[in-house]
Amino acid sequence: MFAGIFKAIKVVRPNRPIHPKGIRLVGTLERDDGDRPASGIPWLDTPGSTEVEARISRSIGLPDALPDIIGLAVRFTEQGERSDMLLATTGPTGLGRFILRLRRDAAGAVFSSMMPYKSGSGPILIAARTIGGPEKLPIDPGAFHSLLREKPWMLELHHASPLGAWTRFGTLTLRVADHAEDIDERFDPVLHPLPTAGTYSWTRRLREPSYAAARRRK
Repeated sequence: MFAGIFKAIKVVRPNRPIHPKGIRLVGTLERDDGDRPASGIPWLDTPGSTEVEARISRSIGLPDALPDIIGLAVRFTEQGERSDMLLATTGPTGLGRFILRLRRDAAGAVFSSMMPYKSGSGPILIAARTIGGPEKLPIDPGAFHSLLREKPWMLELHHASPLGAWTRFGTLTLRVADHAEDIDERFDPVLHPLPTAGTYSWTRRLREPSYAAARRRK
């Protein structure tokens, strides 16, 4: 069903059916040191710092004046392996974390992975929320670039079981890239999951056809 929707949208947007325009960001992802409940994904549970490249975009591609589902894609490479993490605006608690939400302001939004990663202790979700930077971040390219050139955007990172309490595991700090041209390459968490994290066969069956449709140029 999702692949069919993507193919239909590609009739009018052949290059990018969703997330048609984005803003390129760079920064760091730092995993905290100290005692905290483990996720069961060794990479999340081990302190460290990683340089990242990111892209924030309006998922549906509605006009800038309207709210949209905001997508935040993060990419990094460790030990020669690429990882892509995709987050989108959702609710923060309970079943709300599985419901996409239209937002105008990225700084006031909660982002989550919606689809779980496979860990040694069961399914794990990732979430992010703003803890520093501009008070408002409207997803308008001109305003976004101007605001993030003044101060970086800092997001607190959390993990949780599908309906469990969120546990902080790190901080994502982002700024506008010096070369702010949009990223042409696609992000794909199915082909490039987080280090030491597994994926479930049902999530791969659900996501891969739509990602494959979006990757095709024609």
